[in-house]
Order: sequence, then structure tokens, then C-alpha cells
Amino acid sequence: MVAYTRDEIVSISDLSRGVSAILNSIIDRSKPKLAISKNNKLEAVMLSIDEYEKLKIAYDTLEQQEIESILSSRSDEEKQISHSKIVTLDI
Repeated sequence: MVAYTRDEIVSISDLSRGVSAILNSIIDRSKPKLAISKNNKLEAVMLSIDEYEKLKIAYDTLEQQEIESILSSRSDEEKQISHSKIVTLDI
């Protein structure tokens, strides 16, 4: 679980009252991330689009590496499709 400092947590009511200032603190990087709480429970995270895109690229890269690892671990026999596994459609 990610740890948040006290100044990185904002309540949903504070967010609704000061959305412009809070968004600016993310944009100008004075705060790298903000956790949004509702009823004293962390519900969401706000971060800059640059940070989101970096995270998305990292996630996609890891997912691709995992797929490649699974495929490369298969034997040659598993990689070939047998005729019994091919389904034909009569149209």
C-alpha cells in the first residue's frame, strides 16, 4: 500500500470547495499526488497527466513482458494448433 503524508490527503468536501487551487498544486508539482478521502476512507488519487502517462507506460510494459514470458515458456508442441482444435464454420 502507498503511504501518504498528511498534506497529501484531501477530503472530498475540501476538494469540491477548492478544486482550482488543489488542481494547481498537482499541475505545478508542489504536491506529486493527492489522495481523496470520503467519510475518512481513501477513495481515489489525483496526479498529473504526466505522472499518469508514465505509470500507464510502465504498466503496459510490464504486462507485455509477462505475456512474452508466458509465450516463451510454452513448448513447441503447445505453440502448434492441432487439427482437432480447429473449428470450422459452414456458411
